[in-house]
Amino acid sequence: MNALVQKLSEREHPLTLGGPSPSLEAFQQRLENPGYVFIKFTDTQGGTDLGVRIDKDATDITRANFAEGTGIVHVEGTLILNYVRVRCYAEIDLQTLNGTGRLAILEEIHSSFEEAIQDRV
Repeated sequence: MNALVQKLSEREHPLTLGGPSPSLEAFQQRLENPGYVFIKFTDTQGGTDLGVRIDKDATDITRANFAEGTGIVHVEGTLILNYVRVRCYAEIDLQTLNGTGRLAILEEIHSSFEEAIQDRV
C-alpha cells in the first residue's frame, strides 16, 4: 500500500481548501458545478492537494450559510491517489476554509506498467 494513502487513511488530518484560487465563492460554485472540489491535506510534506469528485447524495451543506460565510460543509467524494481508489471525508468551516478530514481506502489499482514489472520478477 502506498505510504501517503496509508497515512491519510489512518486518522483525521488538518486540511484547507486547495486548488488554483481557493475562496468561499469558488468552493460553493464547485460544489454545484462541475462537482469537483480541491481539498489540501496540510500535514504532509509540501501539502497534498486533491481533486475530489463530489458525491452529492453524501455531501451535506445544510449546516452552511454561504451568504454569511458561516457554518460547516460535510464533503464526501472519490478519487484515485497513487493507484489507490479512495473516498474522502472532510468537514470544512466556511469562516476559515479549514477543517479536518481523512481518506478511506476502497481498492488498490495496479497500473499496467507496475503489472508488467511484477510479471518480469
